[in-house]
Amino acid sequence: MGTGIESINAYVGRASVGVRELFEDRDLDMNRFANLMMDQRSVNLPCEDPVTNAVNAAKPIVDAMSPAERDRIELLVVGTESGLDFGKPISTYVHHHLGLSPRCRSFEVKHACYGGTAALMSAAGIVASSPIPGTKALAVATDAASATAKASYWEPSEGAGAVAMLVSDRPEILELDAGASGYHTFEVMDTLRPRHDMDSVNPDLSLLSYMRCLEESFAAYRDRVAGADIVDTFDYLALHTPFAGMVKGAHRMLMRKQKRASARDVEADFASRISPSLAYGVRVGNTYSAALYLALCSLIDNGRFAGPRRVGLFSYGSGCASEFFSGVITQAAQEKLAKRGLGAALDDRRRLTVEEFDAMADLNEDRAFGVRDAVFDPKPYGDVFGSHFEDRGLLVLERIADFHREYRWS
Repeated sequence: MGTGIESINAYVGRASVGVRELFEDRDLDMNRFANLMMDQRSVNLPCEDPVTNAVNAAKPIVDAMSPAERDRIELLVVGTESGLDFGKPISTYVHHHLGLSPRCRSFEVKHACYGGTAALMSAAGIVASSPIPGTKALAVATDAASATAKASYWEPSEGAGAVAMLVSDRPEILELDAGASGYHTFEVMDTLRPRHDMDSVNPDLSLLSYMRCLEESFAAYRDRVAGADIVDTFDYLALHTPFAGMVKGAHRMLMRKQKRASARDVEADFASRISPSLAYGVRVGNTYSAALYLALCSLIDNGRFAGPRRVGLFSYGSGCASEFFSGVITQAAQEKLAKRGLGAALDDRRRLTVEEFDAMADLNEDRAFGVRDAVFDPKPYGDVFGSHFEDRGLLVLERIADFHREYRWS
């Protein structure tokens, strides 16, 4: 076998809010609600941040490994656009709370939503080039949304969570097609975080950049992989998913340009090859660097795998960078991922009212980049914490003391 993902898990948050309720409360145009194609969005509590999301995604993977297997993890790389320091990477906190060996590389990578793919490809490259048999790497894509202007159309799409991937020469989930990648990049100001307390979004420009990158990165993939066809080559497609409606529009564009497909054929292809990857995204929202890999989890849990299936994957990060690559999902992947219970975790989230959601958002500033000192007392949201965190063994942020973040297990 080659190199790829041996194990995968997602943390989808412990609370959610209804997207329709947000639209109604903010008096947003309901004609745009259908285009968004979202039902819910996950919400981080004030005691959660990119570190807790990452650790809570990765811990079940690490806990299932023997001590000898854990010691083979020679790299931890975290992809995020939600860094907490200009110098210290959040991978140091993640490494500590996962109890990984000190004989381990650790670093953080950033390129907006492309960061998760940058982490995965860095991990895969280091594992593939290692002369030491059994070398493993842990790639984690994690983010936490910044404050977003209320009553904006961006607010209902933002989510919370992380995806952790164990990378090795035993790709029991996804074996990457070696060398089968197409790239496209250029400078653009579509979405950005110019300050820790705001997201700046140009939705139309971001959509156009995403579409251009999908078309151009697939063209680059086709140049590298002789005879590649957007329909015939791939059993499934999984695309970066800020919201499901964006994926549907991008798929329609690609099918029309590549195959001159009719509206009827586009819809049928979307239902069979794309929609299984969107089942989780419509309930979680945009997880930024983790969005493509949450789509991969959704595909594995909701697709059909009587045998191995090749998937085409598209990663996009604002600013911008993109990559179209492929791999083979193993026949055993679905059974293995089912043990993680992601569907049950989504069902188990606490449903917040819009009023509760707004109260959480007001408290979330205390955990932001640059905060010197803070104590995270869960009393203001004690009912949610008590029912969905207490005694669950989840990592939560307890305090910040002279910029150093201190965490505890719930």
